[in-house]
Parts: sequence; C-alpha cells; structure tokens
Amino acid sequence: MPRRSPRRLLGVLATATVAFTLFSPATPAGAAGTATPAAGVAARPLSTATPVVFVHGYTGNASNWTTAMSVFRLNGWSASNLFAYEYDSYGDNVTNARGLAAFVDNVKARTGASKVAIVNHSMGGLVSQYYLKVLGGNTSVSHLASIAGANHGTTSAGACLSYTTCQQMYPGSSFIAQISSGDETPGTTRYATWYSACDGIILPYTSTRLDGATNNNVPCQTHIGYLTDTAVLGQIARFVAS
Repeated sequence: MPRRSPRRLLGVLATATVAFTLFSPATPAGAAGTATPAAGVAARPLSTATPVVFVHGYTGNASNWTTAMSVFRLNGWSASNLFAYEYDSYGDNVTNARGLAAFVDNVKARTGASKVAIVNHSMGGLVSQYYLKVLGGNTSVSHLASIAGANHGTTSAGACLSYTTCQQMYPGSSFIAQISSGDETPGTTRYATWYSACDGIILPYTSTRLDGATNNNVPCQTHIGYLTDTAVLGQIARFVAS
C-alpha cells in the first residue's frame, strides 16, 4: 500500500481529537492493576514538591498539557513547579533529547530541586528514554510516567518516514534499538507506563510497556483521549507524588 503523507497523518490525529471531544464518555477510563497497600501497612507520604516536566508527542505542543497541569494543581502542585518542554517534531530525537537535558537543568536551577519528574506522551517517550538512558538523565529524574509512549516504536510512523523523527519512531530502527537494549529502566528512577488496546496510534499498543516499570493496562482509551482523561492523569499525579 502507498504511504500516507505527513499531512494526511496530521489530519487523522486532528480527527481523532475532535471525535474524542464529541464522544468521550462521562467517566474517563482508569488504569487497571493499581497496587493497593497491604492491610496494616501505612502508605508512603505523598510529596508534591518535585517539579514536573511534561514532554509532548509528535506534532504536539505545551497546550497538550492544559488538563494535566490542572489535575496536578488539584493534587497539590504549585503552578510554579509545572513545566512543559517543546521540541521540533520534524527534526531529530537525539537533538530533542539534548534539548530536554538542558531544559531539565534549567528547571533544577530555577526551582533549587535536585531532581524532576517527567511525564511524557507518544513520541515524547522516545525523547525521554534517550535522555534518561543514553544521556544519563536518570540521575536527575525521580519519576518517569509514560502515557501511550512510543517506547518500542509504532508502525503508524510509516506514514511520515520523510522525517527523521518518524524514521526513529518506526519499530526496528537503530534509535529504538539503542534505547531498548539492556536495562530499559536504568538508575533509581521510578518508571510507570499507561497503555491501552484502544490506542489506535501506538501499534502494537504494547509498545509502550517498559521492562522494569509498573505497566498499567487501561481498559479502553484513545491515543489523544489520554490528554483529557482526568482519572488516568490523577493516577499519574499520585504516582509522581509517591
């Protein structure tokens, strides 16, 4: 079959966004398999002092995180500790990861924090994984939450292979091999993922899972729908606070 053009892919994503807005259920889908503390064992105290850096997906931007930031504020975060990193979706994810490294260093300098938490979506998973694993960023990251991350690639990237980022996002690429070989969850960082069979963009949908992470199977949520799913975003806020 002929490859779809990048413009057609953007149209598909835009259509998915509109469809979710019009037809989303009143109660967002929740992640399955969340651990419950054993009887008689006190839960860890939650901390909302850690700055959070949000990393968008392919063709995304900072506005993707409007709902997420609202959820984090409702869970105790100060707006001054919530940051959105933007990068070039059509460039190179190695460059994007280096930009993330500089952004994290800047956040640490501004807030005085020794570590940040990272919450990513879609291709932001690749940017984050390269930063943590290849560039050694795990020493600066307390928690990594990957929402529908393209962590092992997605065949949907076949529609935009004229761009380096999409070549890197395609399963079997040398970029994917580099971030998935050996330990996928290095350092003392706590890792968690959220993935769903209803994703529709991350193909196969299990690509998001990381060995060594807490992998949460969401019963049914679309790729774009996660960005406004307050139930899942609330779980992520509590994970980052743990």
